[in-house]
Amino acid sequence: MSRTALIVIDVQESFRTRPNWQLVNHPDIAERVNRLVRAARDKGDLVVWVLHTEPGTGGAFDPANGYVRLIDGLEPLPDEPMITKTSHNAFTTTNLQQLLTQHGISEIVVSGIRTEQCCETTARVGSDLGYDVVFVTEATATMALAHWSIRDEASVEEILADPRTLTAEQVAGRTEYVLAGRFATIRTLDELTAVPVTS
Repeated sequence: MSRTALIVIDVQESFRTRPNWQLVNHPDIAERVNRLVRAARDKGDLVVWVLHTEPGTGGAFDPANGYVRLIDGLEPLPDEPMITKTSHNAFTTTNLQQLLTQHGISEIVVSGIRTEQCCETTARVGSDLGYDVVFVTEATATMALAHWSIRDEASVEEILADPRTLTAEQVAGRTEYVLAGRFATIRTLDELTAVPVTS
C-alpha cells in the first residue's frame, strides 16, 4: 500500500477570473497537474483535491459565484477526496490530516496555485506535522507579485511598471530557496512522472 499522497491545491477557476491571471507563469497548470495525477494513480498513491473558499465575500472565491470549481480538464475519480478550505494551508480548516492518517500516509506531494502562498504554507505545515514533503514547483503556478505597499489596488500595468515587482519566476525561485532542506524536497515533474524501468 502506498504511503504517499498527492495534494492538488486550489487549481480552480477563481484564479482565471482575475486580471492578474495574465501574469501567471504556468497557464497550462491543469496539464502539469494532470501529469502528476496520472503518475500518482498509476503508483496507487492517494490523490486529494483541495479548493479554496471565501463564503460571503462576493469575490472570485465565494462559492455563490460559481468559480470555486476545478479548472476544466481536471477530473477527480469518485473515490478521490475533495475538500474545501478557508485558510491558506490545506490542514488548519479541513480534515486533511485525519484523511492522511486513515490512509497511512507519511509523504505528501504538493502541487497547485499559488506557489508561494497556499502551496508553500501547506508544505511548511505538513513538514511541522511530521510528513515528508515533496514540492513540485513545476506543477505549481503563481503570478508576478506587487510590492506590499501597492498590492491591493494596483492594476496589472502598474504591477509590471513597478521596479519592485517580483516576476513569477523570482517568486517561485525564492519559494524553493526557503523550502529546500528545511521543509521540503524539491522534485521535478519529469522525476515524478518517469515510468519505472522493469527488467
